Amino acid sequence: MRHPKVVILSAGIGSRLGSPYPKALTPLGNDETIFSRQLRLLRGFDLTILVVVGFKKDLIMEADPNVLYVYNTDFDTTNTSKSLYCGLQHIHAEDVLWINGDVVFEADIIDQMLQQKGSLVVVNNSHVGEEEVKYTTDDLGFIQAISKQVDEPLGEALGINLIEARHLGAFKKKLQACHRQDYFERGMELLTQDIGPVFRPLSVEDGACVEVDFKEDLQRANTLVSKISAK
Repeated sequence: MRHPKVVILSAGIGSRLGSPYPKALTPLGNDETIFSRQLRLLRGFDLTILVVVGFKKDLIMEADPNVLYVYNTDFDTTNTSKSLYCGLQHIHAEDVLWINGDVVFEADIIDQMLQQKGSLVVVNNSHVGEEEVKYTTDDLGFIQAISKQVDEPLGEALGINLIEARHLGAFKKKLQACHRQDYFERGMELLTQDIGPVFRPLSVEDGACVEVDFKEDLQRANTLVSKISAK
């Protein structure tokens, strides 16, 4: 089993959910927040965690002082490509697992990623809406396109990804080249265009991983949490 460094992206304002605090601190139905649940599950694999903060950073840092934090000073004018780039400046020649700070997931997903080789993108193959990040693959099954604008998508990319150490340096350069408002998926596409296939999709069951953008997503996330608690 490999032991990548983990980067959690929690710098964004997250205005679509309509909360006055960072989305990472959104309460779940089991007396945890999205953030505290992510940390608990990741610590179960003994992984080193780094969190990129921005919007109301002190609230997140005070929620758990036993984590490494990096401050994206331009959080209000940049997107996830630049937040991830901030975090990766502190990691060299290691596998990296990065996660959006608003994702609620089953621990088994992380276990699968650590057991497999290669660079991975967690996906599901259910219907995807306009605002979701979509993906397609090439003839060999590697990610070919990944963005919100993908023709005939196979499914949704869920905001949990892993890149091998051998591609990390090149990936940093692509993130640096991204526009300030690009999502990190643009850096993944640029890397693929430059060096060829890198990422493989890791398909998970619908509902096993929920990115919380809207109140409806939060309801789905709480359904996931309730299901796990009932086991």
